[in-house]
Amino acid sequence: MSNPAPSADLPPEALDALDDEAFRHVVRAWVAANYPPELRDPPKRLHWRDNKVWYLKLAEKGWLAPGWPREYGGMGLSAGKQLIMIEEFERFGCARTNDHGVVMVGPLLIRYGNEAQKRFFLPQILSGEHIWCQGYSEPNAGSDLAALRTEAVLDGDHWVINGQKTWTTLATDANWIFLLARTDRAAKKQEGISFLLVPMDAPGVTIRPIINLELHDEFCETFFDNVRVPKENLVGEVNKGWTMAKALLGFERIFLGSPRQSAYALTRLRRLAEHVGCADEPVFLDRYTRLRLDLADHRALYETHVAKLRRGEALGADVSMLKVHQSELFQRITETMLEIAGEDAGLLEPVEGNRDLHPAGLFIQARPTSIYGGTNEIQRNILAKNVLALPG
Repeated sequence: MSNPAPSADLPPEALDALDDEAFRHVVRAWVAANYPPELRDPPKRLHWRDNKVWYLKLAEKGWLAPGWPREYGGMGLSAGKQLIMIEEFERFGCARTNDHGVVMVGPLLIRYGNEAQKRFFLPQILSGEHIWCQGYSEPNAGSDLAALRTEAVLDGDHWVINGQKTWTTLATDANWIFLLARTDRAAKKQEGISFLLVPMDAPGVTIRPIINLELHDEFCETFFDNVRVPKENLVGEVNKGWTMAKALLGFERIFLGSPRQSAYALTRLRRLAEHVGCADEPVFLDRYTRLRLDLADHRALYETHVAKLRRGEALGADVSMLKVHQSELFQRITETMLEIAGEDAGLLEPVEGNRDLHPAGLFIQARPTSIYGGTNEIQRNILAKNVLALPG
C-alpha cells in the first residue's frame, strides 16, 4: 500500500524536511487549488487592488514569507525550498504581489533592525497592513546609486528629508517607503548614506505616476520636501546604509536572472508562430531552435547559482552573468515575436480573441530589463573587475 501524499497543512519545519520532489508536489497542488484563476499569467504588473486577494491567501496560509525565520512569522525554509516555491509560482503563472516588504524590508529589519522596529513593522507586512515601495534610484543616480543626492539632516528627534526618487515601483499602492539618503556630505559617496523608513502619508511626500510605453503606471516619481520622520526610523547605524543596501542586491540579481521571463516569452513565441502560420517554416524553425538552446543554456547557468544557495553558500560577483544573459535573451525572443506578428505587432492589447498572445506588450516589457536592477553595462563592469580581474 503506497504512502499518502504529504499535505500542505504540515507545519513549516515538516515541509522543509520533505525531499525536494515531495515538497514541489505539495506546493504545486496547493497553488492549483487556491490561486485565483482570473489572475493567471497577467500581461502587466498588477496593482495592490488586484493582487491583494493572492497576497492575503498566502498570508492566511502562512506561506507569504518562506525565507523569514519562524519566530518572526516566516516559514524558515532552506534556500533550496524557497527556490522551489518561486519556480512553482512562476510555472503556474502566479502574479507577482507587492512584495518589497516581504523580500526586502523584512529580511533587512530581521538582520539590522532593533527589537522595537521588528515588533512594529514585521507583523504589519505579514498582514498586508503595510505595503512598501523602494526609494533607491534618482534622476542622476540610477546604476551609479552611490551618487544619490536625496539628503536627510538630523533636527532634534527627527530626520528632515529633501530630494527625489524615480522609478519607484507601485508607489501609488504603498503606505511606506524604504529609502537611502545622504546623511554626511563630507564622506566618500558610499560611506555617507543611511537607510530610513518613511510613511507615504507624511507631510511633504508627493507621488507622481510615470506612464510607460504600455500606458501602464507601474513606476512613479516620489518627491520629499522637508519630510520629517522620527529618528527611530533609521535602520542600523548612521552612514552605514550602503552596506545594508548591498545585502539586498544578491537576491535581486538572482531573482532578475531567473529564466521565467524568457521561458514565458518563448512559449508565447511558439503559439504566435502557430497563430500566424509560420511555425513549420525553416527560417523560423532555425531562429526558434537557437533561442530554445539559449534558454537551455541559461537554465543551466541559473541552476549553478541555485545549487550554491541550496548548499548554503554565498553568491559571488559572477551572479551578474545571470542578469545580463536573461535580459538580453528575453529581448531577442520578443524581437522575433515582433518580426513575425505582422499587423498585430503594433497592438497595445493582446491579439483579438487570444489574451495569451501580446507581442507588442512583451516587447515593451523586455526593453527596460537590461536597465533596471543595474544596467547591463554596470553588470559587465562588475564581472570584468571582480571575476576577470581586468584593470579599471
